[in-house]
Amino acid sequence: MIVRLLLWSLADSATSLEEVRARLPGAIDGVTWLWHEASERFGVLVLGEPGDELAPALADLRALIGKEPELGEEFEAEP
Repeated sequence: MIVRLLLWSLADSATSLEEVRARLPGAIDGVTWLWHEASERFGVLVLGEPGDELAPALADLRALIGKEPELGEEFEAEP
């Protein structure tokens, strides 16, 4: 199984964590949205291969935040 982690820092963005959270799509299998208010960080953890609904959501978030994630990692994991 593949696990992907994307993290953004919103500290230098004009976008707030509340704005990002308001734009998150509904539930997507294998996708968990992450945030840490104190450090103004936001991210997504993807387990396996998500459906086609994740790509538009990530494109929308990149446009809203105004940049690519600071961290993008891919791991192999045992189920």
